[in-house]
Amino acid sequence: MSNRTVGARTAAPPASTVSRKTGIPFTEALGVWVKIGLISFGGPAGQIALMHRLLVDEKRWIGESRFLHALNYCMLLPGPEAQQLATYIGWLMHRTWGGIVAGTLFVLPGAVVMLGLSLLYAGFGELALVEALFFGVKAAVLAVVIEAVLRIGGRALKSRLLVAIAVLAFVGIFFLAVPFPLIVLAAALIGFVGGRLSPDAFGVSGASARDAPTHHLDEMLDNDALDHTRPNARRAVIVTAICLFLWLGPLALLAPLLGQAHVFVQEGLFFSKMAVVTFGGAYAVLAYVAQQAVELFGWLAPGEMLDGLGLAETTPGPLILVLQFVGFMGAFRNPGTLDPFLAGTLGSVLTIWVTFVPCFLWIFLGAPYIEALRGNCALSAALSGITAAVVGVVLNLAIWFGLHVVFGQVDEIRSFGIRLFVPALQTIDLAALALTIGALLAMLRFKLGMLPTLGLAAALGVAWSYGLA
Repeated sequence: MSNRTVGARTAAPPASTVSRKTGIPFTEALGVWVKIGLISFGGPAGQIALMHRLLVDEKRWIGESRFLHALNYCMLLPGPEAQQLATYIGWLMHRTWGGIVAGTLFVLPGAVVMLGLSLLYAGFGELALVEALFFGVKAAVLAVVIEAVLRIGGRALKSRLLVAIAVLAFVGIFFLAVPFPLIVLAAALIGFVGGRLSPDAFGVSGASARDAPTHHLDEMLDNDALDHTRPNARRAVIVTAICLFLWLGPLALLAPLLGQAHVFVQEGLFFSKMAVVTFGGAYAVLAYVAQQAVELFGWLAPGEMLDGLGLAETTPGPLILVLQFVGFMGAFRNPGTLDPFLAGTLGSVLTIWVTFVPCFLWIFLGAPYIEALRGNCALSAALSGITAAVVGVVLNLAIWFGLHVVFGQVDEIRSFGIRLFVPALQTIDLAALALTIGALLAMLRFKLGMLPTLGLAAALGVAWSYGLA
């Protein structure tokens, strides 16, 4: 689209609502970010597709090449890539405030819904009807996780080397309990080095990402006309200081006041660590979070993590909002002198804060340098390595969840440095197994959407629990 067309389209709004540089009305962008936040169902794949349709195809605010370049960087980061992509594009169009608005609105609607669902779950989770609903939801969520393994694997494992990375990642985390951050780091290093030695194996042998600009914003960026996208050491120091203060300031205040053993301090520290290591999105780290929340802190029972994942699947926004559920339940069950519902709400808010504030740091600090590195094949190769490892980690998640859904008892055995999860065969739940198989057939064979599958499984769970099926 030509500059003349862009100028004609954006001439009507008042000057105060239009970016002086990009010509994109801030109020129009605000409406788009609100829309995305309200309808961003379907996990990161669906959310990224929604943003692509609105921002690239319909609004034509950004070109395909730059959209994918921003996405590749966000997929290398810890945290939810779709939310960070919204922050990145909002920052490109309207500087820091544009990024804050885009990233916040991407999360806010889902966080409000998730808090309401957590309150209902904590208050009525013991009722037979609610238990029956979540019985079916758990089976459907397991099917969603398995479908994610197949979907991500089909897209990511394009060479034998990438398949080998996925296998090694699975063996490392499932059998050897290798820490997740080490797996991600190793995969990134293999990709970085391997991309130089054998680019074809990592899918980075194509042409440079610097295609001819087709959008007004791209032309201005390629001509270095937007000063906020240029690397600046002084600005980087300021951004880092402010974001670290906002991120860690509440913990620095709570720790001496409440003590290290208080649930708020434990949650703040734990989820701050998760914000640093959640490479590859929510699926890649949920098994670790579930194991720690169940076995170390006692915040959840094994099946409750699947309940939380089911709630997160039915809300807009990033799937990592499941951590909000974990934070709520942990504080709800360890309220101290507070009312349990108030403690759960505060734990939920604290979890959201320490989970998402770092996302803004990664974007505002790194995006100017990433813009300067467009066309760098090393980044693409590192991304390919991480994505392959994520396939193995998500497979670990699917098996771990599957064992706890289908069997009532799962024992952990360690011998010679190897960890095995051994289910008690006599505790098999045939109804849960049948619901899982049915949900898989619905999604994979009949292409039923995620939300209809969850709803149908919940209804069947109620029918089974009340002897109607």
